[in-house]
Amino acid sequence: MARGQSTKRRRLSPPADGGDSELFTNDGEWDVEQDYERRPRKTNKKEAERTRLPIKTSEGFVQAKDEVEEPAEDSDSFLGTDDDEMEDGSGEESEEEEEKKPKIPVKVQIMQAKEDLARIASQINEDPEENIALFKTMAEMANNPDSPLTVKKLALAAQAAIYKDVIPGYRIRPLSEEDKTAKVSKDVRKLRDFEQSLVSGYKNYVNTLALLAKPGRGHTSEKDASLKTMAINCACSLLQAVPHFNFRTELIKIIINRLARRLVDPDMAKCRETVEDVFAKDIDGIVSLETVRLLSKMMKARDFRIHESVLDTFLHLRLLGEFTFKASTERIDREEQEEPTRGKKPKQKREFRTKKERKVMKERKVVEKDMKQADALVSHEERDKNQAETLKLVFGNYFRILKQRIPHLMGPVLEGLAKYARLINQDFFGDLLEALKDLIGHAEREDQGEDEEEDEEEDENKEGAISEAASRDSRREALLCTVTAFALLDGQDTAKAATTLHLDLSYFIKHLYRSLYALSTNPEVEYNPNTSLRLPDPNSPEESSRIRSKNKVNFQTPMVLLLRCLQSTLLSRAHGNPPPVRLASFSKRLMTSSLQLPEKSALATLSLMQQVSRHHGRRISPLWHTDERKGDGVFNAYSADIEGTNVFAGSVYEGELLRQHYCPQVRDAAIDIEKMLLAAK
Repeated sequence: MARGQSTKRRRLSPPADGGDSELFTNDGEWDVEQDYERRPRKTNKKEAERTRLPIKTSEGFVQAKDEVEEPAEDSDSFLGTDDDEMEDGSGEESEEEEEKKPKIPVKVQIMQAKEDLARIASQINEDPEENIALFKTMAEMANNPDSPLTVKKLALAAQAAIYKDVIPGYRIRPLSEEDKTAKVSKDVRKLRDFEQSLVSGYKNYVNTLALLAKPGRGHTSEKDASLKTMAINCACSLLQAVPHFNFRTELIKIIINRLARRLVDPDMAKCRETVEDVFAKDIDGIVSLETVRLLSKMMKARDFRIHESVLDTFLHLRLLGEFTFKASTERIDREEQEEPTRGKKPKQKREFRTKKERKVMKERKVVEKDMKQADALVSHEERDKNQAETLKLVFGNYFRILKQRIPHLMGPVLEGLAKYARLINQDFFGDLLEALKDLIGHAEREDQGEDEEEDEEEDENKEGAISEAASRDSRREALLCTVTAFALLDGQDTAKAATTLHLDLSYFIKHLYRSLYALSTNPEVEYNPNTSLRLPDPNSPEESSRIRSKNKVNFQTPMVLLLRCLQSTLLSRAHGNPPPVRLASFSKRLMTSSLQLPEKSALATLSLMQQVSRHHGRRISPLWHTDERKGDGVFNAYSADIEGTNVFAGSVYEGELLRQHYCPQVRDAAIDIEKMLLAAK
């Protein structure tokens, strides 16, 4: 009888001999699958056969993968289930998606930042006290290192614009301990919290501008340069808009630190224009005094190694030349007052007041009138005091530069002294004139080439003497000294006291007479230093980035300066009438010089001679009419001394040559001079 197929029975109980079984090693732990799961697996998965064709794209052929892949043959049927594979694959795909997740484009970030800044600005302007915390959000946008450069610049500019709108018209003082502990109303406390929050946020913003505007060492990136430019522009706009508010000194320091560098670029031009605008619009003189004090400190620290345009800013100061009303030579237009009407006044309804109320109102009007007078007196006294201190600082800088003879700063200094000459104390006139004489003597020796050995003995260790001497225009400097000397005494009361002060300007007049021939043959007599006939050096960084100042400093040509000096020498009566020898000598030499001068300069010279002929025709007519000759001997045209020319022994034959000039206006001017002299006989 065949045996049937026996079924294999599984043993459930442990073996009798006590042998360890793999399944029953730890009776209390039934997480055998977890241990097996943690074991390293073999990944011998074979790639499924690809049945899809490659796809042609712009980059070439790309091999396409099958959407469905067959499971690996060696996978465990119990532990390596399909669910596990799906979970593992989904985890890897999620990581790859996070890595390959595209960033937001810069244009999208900029558009989003613009919308956010516009929304924040509108909320702050609607209710600053409730939305003062939004300033912190804007500051975070500007200080975020991950933000694009354009977003940072937009945040900085937006903060400056909003602060200019929100800042009140007064300065906010810090709260003392008594103010913090004092009992105040709810509205007052709310206002104080707003003011302190505003000052705190504004302080952080100004510190951020100062940090960004610091000059970088070495080669700075374009990103840093653009942020620096934005910070400087924001500081300039804030100083112009709210000079009365807190942290004004920090804004001025940002601007002056940029002016301390001699590199001329748009940032420096912006800072210079800001300082000039502040000087011109400052009424009480507080901001001007603080700015001039910081500028003087910077100049001393740098030993006046600054650009000449920095000194030009002093010419925009409102120094003791202010008048609140418009005036003319005949009357002063004061505030309009209601003129009393003649005849019967129209009846007005009178409000009934008791006797006590009328008395109180009368006393109140008296007090208000006294308060107005007191306020005006205090404001005028404070303004005069501030302007006096400012003037002392300006003159201190001018005199130091004159003493050191800094070549490229002589022009602005002399023009500044000529402008503020009426404000100089009489005690300084003697010393200042001696300094001007010394400068003229130095310029003359430099032209003759006799000053080289003295300079080597005085400044043996001085570097760059050749370049400084080349950049120094000795003739222009001498003319400026002469103009300044005449401006000290013209048009003021001290001119009447010239005899008591023993101020003699004959030295300047003699130098002017000696320099007429040299100036008439100068090819650049009609060009200022900024429009010279010589082409600039293309390799010079200053020429490539030169930015002109709006102020007319170093703008007058040598011919204009010469005519100003001649006007004071021959026509001004501040020092009395000029002697006939001076008039005749200058007239003869001016007519000779007009033959070599260009057309416009010749017309200007002959126009001056017409004025001289009109005022002093009888004194100089013998030069044109030989029958009235008064001198004996020989005329010396090359004499360096006015009295040594023996001018009345000669004649002005240049008039006949000027009648044949190619310019019709010059011919007519020469004829008009002779007509005036004939009428003066």
